[in-house]
Amino acid sequence: MSDYYQLLGVSRDADAKEIKSAYRKLALKYHPDRNPGDAEAEEKFKEINEAYAVLSDDQKRDRYDRFGSADAGAQFSGDIFDIFASVFGGGFAGSRGGPPQRGMAGEDLEMGLNITLEQARVGESVEVEVDRLGVCDRCEGSRAEPGSGGRQTCSTCQGIGQVRTQSQSFFGTVVSTRTCPQCRGLGEIISDPCNKCHGNGRMQVSEAIEVSLPKGIDAGYRLRIPRQGNAGVDGGPPGDLYVYIDLAAHEHFRRQEDDLHYSLGIGIAQAALGSCFEVPTMEGPEVIDIPPGTQSGATFRLPGKGMPRLRKVGMGDQVVTVEVEIPTELSPKARDLLEAYAQEVGEEIHERETLLERIKGFFGKKKNKEAAEA
Repeated sequence: MSDYYQLLGVSRDADAKEIKSAYRKLALKYHPDRNPGDAEAEEKFKEINEAYAVLSDDQKRDRYDRFGSADAGAQFSGDIFDIFASVFGGGFAGSRGGPPQRGMAGEDLEMGLNITLEQARVGESVEVEVDRLGVCDRCEGSRAEPGSGGRQTCSTCQGIGQVRTQSQSFFGTVVSTRTCPQCRGLGEIISDPCNKCHGNGRMQVSEAIEVSLPKGIDAGYRLRIPRQGNAGVDGGPPGDLYVYIDLAAHEHFRRQEDDLHYSLGIGIAQAALGSCFEVPTMEGPEVIDIPPGTQSGATFRLPGKGMPRLRKVGMGDQVVTVEVEIPTELSPKARDLLEAYAQEVGEEIHERETLLERIKGFFGKKKNKEAAEA
């Protein structure tokens, strides 16, 4: 997914005037009317309109700056010419005029992608299999059986794709226009449909698509892969593919924004006396020192050992949390040593029966004292 600031060629602290000025120049440069038949220019025009739709809106821009997404799962879904018209005041000559477009754009597709922490960290390209509607390889999208008469002009609408009807009302003659019911707005009739796609012009295919992951991407983000959705009909452009990212659980680390968290289990003696430990990181083992007297829950940071900051400079940290582990079973010798330690520092170790006898003795003495006083 391209960076919106880079698309418009402005800095991240650009004001509204700079953003609008940059958009105007690029929109005129890549407008479809100035680049007829240029699919790359058409895609560029769509991208810069998406960028402007987000960066010209204060709330969407703020969310994009913080989370890398305008609305946590949805970017721009409006009409690019509506945005163009709002900036240039009425659009651009030819953008809405001319004969009606017969081609129908392909549908957008969505899919989930489960990635590893390692793939997210380096920004790996992942190949995915996508089931989509592609152009029929028999009729090449024409929808007519090869060698047949192909298409014929619709006799109902005379190739216009629309029919007009007139009716009388209290206010006079009313003229209404609707899609031609015979050709469904195409202006043409296919007398001999393709035998393979049954006249649809598209067929189900499974294709391998490359998904480039930006460094530092996290679960919950959505990537748009341009023109990898369903193929269009009658020459219409293909739709887009939207990939929703999920992050697989890692053997060692738990991710929290740009930081990676790791739990280090240590023994009682290690915590009390201090020790050094080898801990895993995403870049290989690191040695850390645990000072004497470290308590369970203490944290230590390894700067720059976390995740890349998405579309920003710098790295997060790795946070090592110490968990002091209490043994559940002791050898006779270990028990003797612990009892000696407890006696040395003044920790009383009571057996349950002994403690109960002490409590009974206390209440017995209190009762005798009360009786003597009475």
